[in-house]
Amino acid sequence: MTYREIIPGSTLRQYVKCYYIYESDSEAAFDDTVFPSGCMEIIFNLGTGHWQTAPGGSNFITHPGIELWGQITRPLPVRSIGKNTMLGIRFFSHSAAYFLHEQMDKLNNQVLDVSDVSGQAMRELHARLLEAETWNKRIELIETFLLYSLSHSESRLSKVTLVSNVMKELRKEDFFDNINTVASRYGITSRYLQKLFLQHTGLTPKLYSKINRFQNSLRLIAKKDISLTSVAYDCGYFDQSHFIREFKSFTGLTPSVCAQDSSPITLAFTSN
Repeated sequence: MTYREIIPGSTLRQYVKCYYIYESDSEAAFDDTVFPSGCMEIIFNLGTGHWQTAPGGSNFITHPGIELWGQITRPLPVRSIGKNTMLGIRFFSHSAAYFLHEQMDKLNNQVLDVSDVSGQAMRELHARLLEAETWNKRIELIETFLLYSLSHSESRLSKVTLVSNVMKELRKEDFFDNINTVASRYGITSRYLQKLFLQHTGLTPKLYSKINRFQNSLRLIAKKDISLTSVAYDCGYFDQSHFIREFKSFTGLTPSVCAQDSSPITLAFTSN
């Protein structure tokens, strides 16, 4: 299995966290679990294998050729079958809303056929990606498509930018304000801010903060040279029991068990 990330061009860098390539050269199936990341993704299947997920935890559903991942807010079992070649676009928490004119919270905990949302243009892009002979050409095709889509999203610009600015505040280590205070700084009510967050990220401000804190803890755990008590303190949890409880809600595992796991999916989502 190989996984590598590609930095977007300068114009798209504020919207796309990374492009990534995932390739598996084995026919053997393997199971894993996706944890909440705060990001939405579009993934193009360019190989002969396929992925499945079990949203209810039991029956696996085969993914379409072009996958749209909504916000994942709880652990999601996944299964890789066959030799997979995947090209992914990982959006920042707020920025998928520039390209997908949907209410984002309606997509939560689902893997959908993105062509059902974006139509023929996305199917044509997939076909061209399959025909392209190099990864550089494929990235060029995706960037051209995204830049064109971005140029037609002016109507959403101000609202999504506001959400992005609030997110920057929530990520600060010294952030202590409540959401009412934050909303008042932007001249809106907290209720309207909650609505904007749900519409454009799929998350409430509180859940976004929890997922961001959880992802920070995952990155520290992956280093394997820091105690769990220190992880809890450094990530701003009230105490270790609070850390364990919240961590388990996102992974189904305790931090100590997760610390022993270096699965491909976990490593991919904690690499940056």
